[in-house]
Amino acid sequence: MRSRAAAFPLLAVLSWGVMFPVLASALTRVDPLNLTTARYLFAAVILLALLLLREGVAGLRSGGRGVEVAVLGVVGFAGFNLLTNLALEHAAPQQISLFVATTPLVTQLVRWVRDGVRPRPALLALSLVALLGVGLVITRGSLAGLGQFGLGGLMMIGAVVGWAIYTHGAGRFGAWSPLRYTTLTALAGTLFMLAASAVADLAGWQHAPTGADLVAVAPQLAYAVIVAAVIAVLAWNTGVQRLGSANAALFMNLVPVTTFVVQIARGYRPGPFELAGAALTIASLVAANLVTRARVRATPPADRPAAVSDPVAVVDPVAMVAR
Repeated sequence: MRSRAAAFPLLAVLSWGVMFPVLASALTRVDPLNLTTARYLFAAVILLALLLLREGVAGLRSGGRGVEVAVLGVVGFAGFNLLTNLALEHAAPQQISLFVATTPLVTQLVRWVRDGVRPRPALLALSLVALLGVGLVITRGSLAGLGQFGLGGLMMIGAVVGWAIYTHGAGRFGAWSPLRYTTLTALAGTLFMLAASAVADLAGWQHAPTGADLVAVAPQLAYAVIVAAVIAVLAWNTGVQRLGSANAALFMNLVPVTTFVVQIARGYRPGPFELAGAALTIASLVAANLVTRARVRATPPADRPAAVSDPVAVVDPVAMVAR
């Protein structure tokens, strides 16, 4: 059961790893804020339709947690995606994606601050080892390589903190379906992005895309909306409910690895230190999952996290609608 639960965050991170090169190519025609807003405007409509079909109007009720939902939507959806797209203007996709590998460590620290839950030494150590692997890729074996990120790196640090808070927040909505949590937070984040884009357009910081611009990036938008925003985020929140935020966050180490594979397929040639760092990151993730599975086998069933009651509803919308 635990292995099947791992498929959810795995699907999400592989989708996001491909997303960075896809978004980078779209930024040649559409400004970062407008691209992010267009992406999640479409995604929010799809999520809203799925939620209404699955849970009806009752699924839109926040249950007195509207402020918390709004904050998580702004910090997670808007913060992470806006900062990521802005960062892609300052660094290559494979470089930006590396910062995502710090998510496991940051998520554990957020959980420590918010809930007072001290990170398990083994998971914390393995997260740091994975981070070391990322460092090898970033620096290519030389500390001088740390200076190449600049503003883009600072933006990604903020993006990762925002996503860690959002991931931790998902675990606090265990009574909600992943579809409901994803949709309501996405709606809040999208409204914020609409406001931010409008201000940026009016101030002249960016320019609203024309119809021709949107048509030109339609393939990228289709992937970013359907795969990376709808399916991947639903799968991610399902994985958080099943595995817990700290354990699910470990899979984020695969995002930069996936991005590197895509970039290599497009002609990028990594050096030996980059390959060694990627291998170290993967090995750390595998070890962390083995540690987690060993701990779960030793935990009484009554103390384990509850499983999602209807996984079909979040990974196969077609099957869900058919029912």
